[in-house]
Amino acid sequence: MRSDEHIAQDIQLQPISSIARTIGLEQDLIPYGAYKAKVPLSKLDELASKGTPDGKLILVTAMTPTPLGEGKTTNTIGLSQALHKLGLSVMSAIREPSLGPCMGVKGGAAGGGYSQVLPMDEINLHFTGDLHAVTMANNLLSALIDNHLHQGSSPPLHPRKVQWKRVMDMNDRSLREVLIGLGSRGSNGVIREDSFEITAASEVMAALCLADSLQDLKQRLGRIIVGETPDRQLVSAGDLKAQGAMTALLKQAFDPNLVQSVEGVPVFVHGGPFANIAHGCNSLAATKLALKLSDYVVTEAGFASDLGAEKFFNITCRVGGLTPHAAVLVVTLRAYKEHGIDNILKHMENLTHYKVPGVVSINRFLQDDPEELTALKQELDQHGIPAEITDFRESGGAGGIELARRVVDLCSLPSEFTPLYSLDSSLAEKIEIICTKMYGAAQVSYEKGIKTKLKKLHEQGFGSLPVCMAKTQMSLSDNPKAKGRPEGFAVTVRDVAVKAGAGFVVVYTGEVMTMPGLPREPAAGQIDVDNDGNITGLF
Repeated sequence: MRSDEHIAQDIQLQPISSIARTIGLEQDLIPYGAYKAKVPLSKLDELASKGTPDGKLILVTAMTPTPLGEGKTTNTIGLSQALHKLGLSVMSAIREPSLGPCMGVKGGAAGGGYSQVLPMDEINLHFTGDLHAVTMANNLLSALIDNHLHQGSSPPLHPRKVQWKRVMDMNDRSLREVLIGLGSRGSNGVIREDSFEITAASEVMAALCLADSLQDLKQRLGRIIVGETPDRQLVSAGDLKAQGAMTALLKQAFDPNLVQSVEGVPVFVHGGPFANIAHGCNSLAATKLALKLSDYVVTEAGFASDLGAEKFFNITCRVGGLTPHAAVLVVTLRAYKEHGIDNILKHMENLTHYKVPGVVSINRFLQDDPEELTALKQELDQHGIPAEITDFRESGGAGGIELARRVVDLCSLPSEFTPLYSLDSSLAEKIEIICTKMYGAAQVSYEKGIKTKLKKLHEQGFGSLPVCMAKTQMSLSDNPKAKGRPEGFAVTVRDVAVKAGAGFVVVYTGEVMTMPGLPREPAAGQIDVDNDGNITGLF
């Protein structure tokens, strides 16, 4: 098996202007070198004003994964290449990789083998600087908050009621709890407890990914709740006059990034929220622009249907007015052996709650036994689940032509997409609907004080927001050790927090962390650069 980087290095990339020309964009690029560019979001307004119709939207999701992931991005890129081989107009829209997983366990997030986006090394490492811009905008607000405290400015902030956290784009468990402002008799600011989250969990990232214009982004940033006054009144980023400067830092990052797949399919790679602690979808701007530029758009949502797909349907589609036409559920032998057939059936069942037709992609790894793959397909057939064995990593688009044909057939049907819950439902009702219908929980339990918090959020005017569940990706339940399709369990809600800028309420369950840690043997230990500047060890 050839490594991803060896395949990527052997591909003769097309100039990004040539890729753009295939979708009518050659005059609308902001080049970042020869092979990547940003597309001004004003192009979306231009196309909308001309009445350009939207293409068909296809979501790629998955069964409950193993720690290494099941190849969802590889399937996303591979499916778009397969559709291209059928002679169809197609684009992909995916998230930007975070350096945390790149240097941790999971590795990069640009697909794999002959179904990856290029230039792979640049996309995985810094890319066009979008995640750094999000980090700096987030931490500018942190600096303004602590200066506000130090100067004693109005409105007064209670130092123990500051909710805003610093971020960085790296897994670093030592920063989960810190003390700031120490030393120098007060000249270093107010001493208080603080903490870091990973950039992918930042509310700034969510706001960037859900905004539809710079003005909308600025308004969202101004609505961010940073803390409370001593008499418990909410204080926003707008109260600190932070939104203008934050938007200035994000101005370039807000435009979608255009790159290409191994087979020359145009791909937007933009935005990068995690799906276990954030909403897990690429930017709404990139998806909406792709829908105006092509007849089919293949996108993905992080982790499995209980996380990324649920948030895609209930948050992203609702905010953006998107209408998904089909879904692909990625399944692997290794995840099947860990979780069983009932896990796959549950994730397919989850799609039916939204009335989105689905098909299974049995993602072949090189070491898989062909007879076992065939047996899994037959087992799914017996349960009435449509499935195709795909080989996108080794064969590119040719490895999933039959899957592509099935997807086209699904997209030919009128969409009956329906969100899972009404925004008029209470926050507790929304939580319970997700937990019982998506996870299969028997009930929801709330730690002390959480129901009071939910009542307060309703009184503050946030009761009509959707909820964004923070939950382990390793299980349908909130217990990462509960494999398969658990039954009779309770989901424990340990905290809730409003993200007024993003436009949702985050619900924290189990022991999910907003700042991951590195493993005993980080992937960073395998990454190197040779004398010619070629990067190795990214996977």
